[in-house]
Amino acid sequence: MLKKISNIGDCGITCDFGDEVDKKTNKEVIKLFNFIQESVKNKKIKGILNYTPSYNKLIINFDLGEVKSGEVIEFIKSNDYSKTVFSEKSKLVEIPICYDEEFALDIKRLEKKTKLNFNEIVKEHLNTDFFVYMIGFVPGQPFLGDLKKNLYHDRLDTPRVKINKGSVGIVEKFCTIYTFESPGGWNIIGKTPLNLFNIKKREASMLSPGDSVKFKSVNKKDLLTFKNE
Repeated sequence: MLKKISNIGDCGITCDFGDEVDKKTNKEVIKLFNFIQESVKNKKIKGILNYTPSYNKLIINFDLGEVKSGEVIEFIKSNDYSKTVFSEKSKLVEIPICYDEEFALDIKRLEKKTKLNFNEIVKEHLNTDFFVYMIGFVPGQPFLGDLKKNLYHDRLDTPRVKINKGSVGIVEKFCTIYTFESPGGWNIIGKTPLNLFNIKKREASMLSPGDSVKFKSVNKKDLLTFKNE
């Protein structure tokens, strides 16, 4: 449920759904995200430049020359976005992952913390039905929940300067996939050959908030010979 709307600077507002980080709250964020997206597409509101969902908030940026914050806020408050059909916009995506020790950089650390062995950690990860909470940090990078508590672990004390593209990492209840080479402090447990972001495609990001993800284990040979469409 939308709790409050606040201005952030001259050209932006934050739609705040509270402090909880859970699927129920995030689905409400995504409903508003989808509503704004459809409204912009159908030209029901002008001047909207960007709308970015997080775990429990939606930030909307706009062109001050075309629309004022009060107009955007009134537009949201005067429409029942809760009727936005969530299920029709979401999809299930299967993502291949190789857990070979060459790519599972932090598996020993995780084994020590969780008291689970390698095979148990892999089984738990594969059996998790992941929900895409948001896309961010770098283009196309998904933040997936929810891991079971027996896999929870903190970030690395010292983040790595370079994480290879395709690396799959976990921190606390979340899992992420590095869509580009970048710094990072997540616990790396494997690698996917799947390209989740392609600027040349109409839908550059393969995943969107509200989608579901299942991982499928592949061996190193499959990873190295995998061809993206």
